[in-house]
Amino acid sequence: MAENKRKRTTANGLSERAPDYMSRQAQTTWRFLVGALGQIKELKPSDGKLIEMYCTQYEIYRNAYKHIQENGEVQPIYVSVQNAAGDVIEKDFKGYKRNPMTQIYSDSLKNLTNIGKELGLSPKSRQELFNGLNDDDEENSIVALRKVFG
Repeated sequence: MAENKRKRTTANGLSERAPDYMSRQAQTTWRFLVGALGQIKELKPSDGKLIEMYCTQYEIYRNAYKHIQENGEVQPIYVSVQNAAGDVIEKDFKGYKRNPMTQIYSDSLKNLTNIGKELGLSPKSRQELFNGLNDDDEENSIVALRKVFG
């Protein structure tokens, strides 16, 4: 008999389970974010795509940072000097070049910041999220955010 897998969702309808195709790191980030944002009724299931983008950008950020830690922000450039027979007789140091992962790291941070604002993950964006709500909705939403973000 086939197992009946119920899809668990939060109060606002977001799935607690990350998409299967996401990496382990991205799935961990998904569970954290959905757990933190799950009670905020202004978020809808359609915001799951934003959460997915945030999670994948977080993974890219972590991978780029790890690469930078292992290889440094810059890499030395050497030019080989060859003799007439084509043998390398020495290598001249020409300077440094930027590790390409630093650009990927920078881009992912910008993307995380922008997507995070859309999800209300910064103090300013949380405040903007509640502008225009009536007093009861605003009070309930702020109480929910305080529970999540302290």
